[in-house]
Amino acid sequence: MKQQLVIEVNRTHVCIEHPAPVHSVAFSPDGQILASGSIDNTVRLWLAADGTLLRTLVGHTDSVGSVVFSPDGQTLASGSGDDTVRLWRAADGALLRALEGHTNSVLSVAFSPDGQTLASGSGDDTVRLWRVLDGALLCILEGHTDAVKSVAFSPDGQTLASGSEETVRLWRVSNGTLLSTLKGHTDWVRSVSFSPDGQTLASGSWDHTVRLWQAADGALLRTLEGHTDSVFSVAFSPDGQTLASGSWDKTVRLWRVADGTLLRTLEGHTGPVESVDFSPDGRTLASGSWDKTVRLWKLG
Repeated sequence: MKQQLVIEVNRTHVCIEHPAPVHSVAFSPDGQILASGSIDNTVRLWLAADGTLLRTLVGHTDSVGSVVFSPDGQTLASGSGDDTVRLWRAADGALLRALEGHTNSVLSVAFSPDGQTLASGSGDDTVRLWRVLDGALLCILEGHTDAVKSVAFSPDGQTLASGSEETVRLWRVSNGTLLSTLKGHTDWVRSVSFSPDGQTLASGSWDHTVRLWQAADGALLRTLEGHTDSVFSVAFSPDGQTLASGSWDKTVRLWRVADGTLLRTLEGHTGPVESVDFSPDGRTLASGSWDKTVRLWKLG
């Protein structure tokens, strides 16, 4: 299918048409490139300014569920239903290495803030930590009793959050010790994300809610209600003041973190929204959907 860029008349957003449903979107650290992972088994890199397709990364043999850039922007990681993580050179799309060891789909990948470690959450109920330099397996975090849908490092790199079952687990990265288990959701936790200052953790769940937790002790700060279906993705703005959530109700919602107020509902997708990500300057939000589009929303 030919890639087509559609710019809405009111220019509130740019819509990039993808050949298949989009599971994950991620901006590069400089905000110039947007990566998308799709059910078509590929990763695609787009020019964020106008949606031009730059390249398609081929190699996975099953759907790509998660994509993320390294902090320096030089490497892209992708997790797939083929049970592997692949590391690609962002500049030209060359495959650097494939990380093998999971025995089920890799559902989420995240780089540590220093870029030296990669975490992967899988349908095999584990989290694995890998050394990026050579792909060596550093540690396996076990304890979840179902698929690990999401992983996220704290900004200082000392803590890893993982979402599975109805819980969020916090782990000490240095030795894999389980620090705490956050309970409160009544259905699967699909997404976790730390605020830029590391003080708050957000979780999105199939119970239709977003919860904000105090990262230091796991205390529940507030529950954000309004979505009418499962919340599949949460992301903080770079200044930490706004949280975006993408849902199977086909909307993206923007919330004020300080008090949980719903600021705006972004409508336009015709299928479930599986992934959201803010640009580094906070002026653009990307959303990927089962309607085979990536939408870039101009904020502010």
